[in-house]
Amino acid sequence: MNKLVIVESPAKARTLYRILGKGYSLKASMGHIRDLPKSRLGVDIANSFAPKYVVPKGKSKVVTELKQAVKNASTVYLATDPDREGEAIAWHLAEVTSSNRKRYRRVVFHEITSEAIKQAFRNPRSINQQLVNAQQARRILDRLVGYMLSPLLWRKVRKGLSAGRVQSAALRIIVDREREIEQFVPVEYWLIEAELTKQAQEVTPFRATLIGFTEGAKLEIHTQQEADEIVEELKQVGYSVLKVTTKKIARQPAPPFITSTLQQEAWRRLGFSASQTMAVAQQLYEGLPIGSEGNVGLITYMRTDSTRVARSAIAEAREFIGQTYGAEFLPAHARAFTWSVKGAQEAHEAIRPTKIRREPHLIKAHLTPSQFRLYELIWQRMVASQMAAARYDNTNVDIRGKRRAFKADYLLRASTSIISFPGFITLYHEGKDEANKESQKVAPLPPLEKGDKLKLLGIFPEQHFTQPPPRFTEATLVKMLEQNGIGRPSTYAPIIATIQEREYVSKVKGSFKPSELGVIVNDLLCQYFPDIVNIEFTARMEDELDEIAHQKHEWVSVIQDFYTPFEQSVARASEQMERVKLPEQLTEEACLKCGKPMAVKTGRYGKFLACSGYPDCKYTKSFQIKTGASCPECGSELLERINKKKRTFYGCSNYPNCRFATNFKPLPQPCPKCGSLLTLYRQKWAKCVKCDYKGKLAETEKPSQD
Repeated sequence: MNKLVIVESPAKARTLYRILGKGYSLKASMGHIRDLPKSRLGVDIANSFAPKYVVPKGKSKVVTELKQAVKNASTVYLATDPDREGEAIAWHLAEVTSSNRKRYRRVVFHEITSEAIKQAFRNPRSINQQLVNAQQARRILDRLVGYMLSPLLWRKVRKGLSAGRVQSAALRIIVDREREIEQFVPVEYWLIEAELTKQAQEVTPFRATLIGFTEGAKLEIHTQQEADEIVEELKQVGYSVLKVTTKKIARQPAPPFITSTLQQEAWRRLGFSASQTMAVAQQLYEGLPIGSEGNVGLITYMRTDSTRVARSAIAEAREFIGQTYGAEFLPAHARAFTWSVKGAQEAHEAIRPTKIRREPHLIKAHLTPSQFRLYELIWQRMVASQMAAARYDNTNVDIRGKRRAFKADYLLRASTSIISFPGFITLYHEGKDEANKESQKVAPLPPLEKGDKLKLLGIFPEQHFTQPPPRFTEATLVKMLEQNGIGRPSTYAPIIATIQEREYVSKVKGSFKPSELGVIVNDLLCQYFPDIVNIEFTARMEDELDEIAHQKHEWVSVIQDFYTPFEQSVARASEQMERVKLPEQLTEEACLKCGKPMAVKTGRYGKFLACSGYPDCKYTKSFQIKTGASCPECGSELLERINKKKRTFYGCSNYPNCRFATNFKPLPQPCPKCGSLLTLYRQKWAKCVKCDYKGKLAETEKPSQD
């Protein structure tokens, strides 16, 4: 009888088989094999919230094969992922495939390398029931909220709507920010710069900004009249250097990635959504065929909230840095990062390459473009985290603008920051969110000393207005969720995907904007279920789920404490909540029967167009989103469509006569090489569907991301 190893995916199975070799057989469960039923609540509330799990129809064949494999095995190793969801999958596998639990062993590893796998199989353990209970509690809580709130929304707003425990809090964050933007009143202000040079000798001119008065008072300019008066006075004053201050600043590298920071940086640098980032990272973790190496896992486990790194990995990184970049790029001591988010699972490591010597360019030929770009990002971040700090010389020059007697003198300041030693930024420079990007003046200042007389070359006033807070992007929303303790590493991507699938929010130029429907649903939840959308309450629930995992709380009592007041809120809302009439979304298209405007409606199968004159006129037609691009096969317009898996694709409006379709967004401009269809395949890149043309989009050619 052989030893059976069960994992989630065929890719992971292939990688483990190469490491374990003979004596082991590998099977893939293809993810979860058991869950709560789709068609009913599946939770026995009266019986301590006992879940009633079922095997989904599509998993019957897999379960049958697994049962047979377990029957023929001497030992069964459950090698699912090392987080709570992986622990729950292992428990479900054991529950479903056999009643004899003595043969089962749980093995946990955070990287799929020969050393880590063999170590895990030498030290198997039993299933951790506390981790399983924590995951069960999360699943049951979410089911109770979804199955009790969703029917209420159907009756009071529109059929097909749903509400989730964590997603509703995320929706509130987006709606609250949109209201901040709508209520924001811009304030005018002016900045004034003076272009100066030394009187005594001809040197490179430089600019200094007016910041206030030499005795310390600040100067705020809010109108053009004020600015004009000051400009005229600045033309008359005498200028001299008041003080020169130079400081040496060391900038330390960021720690290796955790789940949230990887999702943020992949959005900023690569334009990857959180879901795309996690899907590609899963491929890198489970293993890919790398030439003669065979299937190898390229990164450590990607669902983590700890910045801890194994000593062996740090030693390997330091050796690589010293040999590749030289001793000056290697700090005297290894850098350890202690920062982690609240509730971090310290048994986990940060996300890092499994082998530093596996440089991105060496394996590029074996990876898809997305796999390569994400691997390169993870590799660079890890290596840079152990490199020497970057050093800067920051210089501030305070300049006096001497005014007439009995008036305070003006104070102007010129600043520059020059890199004296690049350190880690030779390899990696952390991205910034648009709202936090600051223009850094890197142009050097001429040699200046206290007392130097300066000559005025020109005054440059510039009008500005204060800006509202920005809408959330994928990066800033993940950061907000993490900072507020909403969700955990495994939930960030599903949260963002869910609120978009429900059409509660959409992306406008890469940022989230709530839809009218999203605002209505949020306001109803805020009114009748304040705890559900309360950020602090949601964070406390996450803490309690963590405490179940650490044996500080019993899972049934946590659910009971939540359910009792929640059930009462649902009953009150059912009695008090009036039906909300959604405003009609009229289009410019006229009804072919009566001429009235067609309206966008949502039914069981998604959006469709119906006459606004209903019920007098019942004309309907399919809903079409035009792209402005022509089909390369027949010349008809290409339309945006949704497939059965709710994924967007683009197909010919002449279907079924023409079956052209593409997953890439069509662009209205033709290929400059052959004139055929261009599609967007990266944030700023286009490729042709016919020829080999690939090119970066010019600013004027960038497509709308509305």
